[in-house]
Amino acid sequence: MSQLFDAIQQAHVALRPHVPVSPLQASGPISAQLGCSVLLKNEHLQPTGSFKIRGATNKIRLLDANARRAGVTTASTGNHGQAVARAGLQAGVPVTVYVAASASQTKIEAIKALGAQLVVVDGPPIEAELLARRQAAEQGKVYISPYNDLDVVAGQGTLGMELVEQAPELDAVFISVGGGGLISGVGTALRKLSPRTRIVGVWPENSPCMLRAMEAGRIVDVEEQDTLSDGTAGAIEPGAVTLPFCREVIDQTVTVSEAEIGRAMRLIAHAEHWIVEGSAGVALAGVAKAAQSWRNRKVAAVMCGRNIALETFLRAIALGR
Repeated sequence: MSQLFDAIQQAHVALRPHVPVSPLQASGPISAQLGCSVLLKNEHLQPTGSFKIRGATNKIRLLDANARRAGVTTASTGNHGQAVARAGLQAGVPVTVYVAASASQTKIEAIKALGAQLVVVDGPPIEAELLARRQAAEQGKVYISPYNDLDVVAGQGTLGMELVEQAPELDAVFISVGGGGLISGVGTALRKLSPRTRIVGVWPENSPCMLRAMEAGRIVDVEEQDTLSDGTAGAIEPGAVTLPFCREVIDQTVTVSEAEIGRAMRLIAHAEHWIVEGSAGVALAGVAKAAQSWRNRKVAAVMCGRNIALETFLRAIALGR
């Protein structure tokens, strides 16, 4: 964990100005409704609309000259693919992105707009990940995992450094969990700099893959159902480096229903006039579900992305009535 923290510290300096510090904003209406002081970490305002720009930019900056010339390959449900595409575009590194056919069309179009080569794979996201890794090895390219890469995790951990600087007396931070890269990095930073801050991992009930892996102590198959939180959906790659970090840093776990996610997204839209994606709704839904335990205390929820199709957002709002 100490080596990862050192890497997070280095990334926290090196990523500027390519990755801006995102605002941490108190929400009066949400705080009043939930009975605790709620701060929103606005990662949806990042250049590609999500926190993923942190890890992607950190990985690209660490490539040697040969790797930059060869180009990189990645797999993504959308946000990570956009982030790698942008980081590659800025650094002059060719990028190929493998996406599952089920990925949001909005996110696919955004990846294309950033100049990346796109490969659509029939099957679930884990199949796109495994194929992308195999193809990268055969072609002599660096594969950039959305979460199973310590350089990526270190980049995501810079969010934790910012939280300490912005709210040193934070009691808890609620983070939606997919592959575990964000919570592993943020949790590592907070463990070192603000050990009093509790790390709360939040999952949609329909896709609790890392939670089940944490319970089993190994990656296990999990039957998933459709979820508004497409950014956290999908199985975990075997041997993921994030599993031991998640088991180490997560203090509390919460699962939320699709209706609870929809209500959280509706609350954000009503209170702050923001449209955020389902994975951001998951984090706030976790705060709402656990609010009684944090009454009159200061908590943060990570608004991890805004890349959502209009029809999906409208469905979320309807579910949240």
